[in-house]
Amino acid sequence: MAIQEVAIVAVPFGKGAGTPGAELGPAHILHAAALAGKLAELNIPYRLAGEISQASPLPPLKSVNAKHLSEVLDMSSRLADRISEIVDEGAFPLVLGGDHSISIGTIAGLAEHYSNLGVIWFDAHSDLNTEDTSPSGNIHGMSLGISLGRGIKLLTSLRGILPKIRPEHVAIVGARSLDSGEKAYIRSLGITCYTMHDIDRLGIARVMEKVMRQMKHTTDGVHVSFDIDSLDPLEAPGTGTPVRGGLSYREAHLALELLFQSDIVTSAEFVEVNPSLDHNDQTAKLAVELIGSLLGEQIL
Repeated sequence: MAIQEVAIVAVPFGKGAGTPGAELGPAHILHAAALAGKLAELNIPYRLAGEISQASPLPPLKSVNAKHLSEVLDMSSRLADRISEIVDEGAFPLVLGGDHSISIGTIAGLAEHYSNLGVIWFDAHSDLNTEDTSPSGNIHGMSLGISLGRGIKLLTSLRGILPKIRPEHVAIVGARSLDSGEKAYIRSLGITCYTMHDIDRLGIARVMEKVMRQMKHTTDGVHVSFDIDSLDPLEAPGTGTPVRGGLSYREAHLALELLFQSDIVTSAEFVEVNPSLDHNDQTAKLAVELIGSLLGEQIL
């Protein structure tokens, strides 16, 4: 993966989630876990390319079951603008969340530059709910669906591109908590979804080989959207929606090491680090280590 420059965008936004604290993630990844030091150690040029701060409460928008829709729309619009600018500048966008609703803005900005954008979605959940199917109304559980054109029109139509990505260009990795409506949607559209059962059976290396083959043949850019809850909570306790039985430390690192070697990744985001639930910044430090693996750090 030839990276000219990494442009880091911090998005301290947590209103898409049900548990507060994800808005603290970017600061802890940058400072307590020393992301800049890791990039310098790897001799990767980088710059801080701005912060998309959490807006003060905005007048509510009409919504049956989508909490903080005004704030999510405002954040997504501003983040999409910034991501589009970074791609224009020829840099590699690295987005630090925040909850997973930030992917709505990231993918919207990327979709202006890639007609066949691929998305590798590392997550315990598929985030394919809508206002009608969500049990919580939290938009971070709708974010991938929104990028696929499913759900709230104010968000699906962001920047006039609908949909941002197509089902055949998506691969979900590490899923183990899917609602019944999400399962039906995955099956009906044929979305590639490697659950933890698949990873247990095939091994993470084989799963990633399949994902990389899918992306190489069908996409013109690949975005990695990495939710830290894809790992087992024993590895990553600092997250708002933990689910037992996730990726191990080495499985996660190997997946990202293989993606680096594939030379297909054009952008990335790391989300759902919640320092208020963490132990001595264990999860923020793990996020920095994983970013290192995606950007080329090797054991030898």
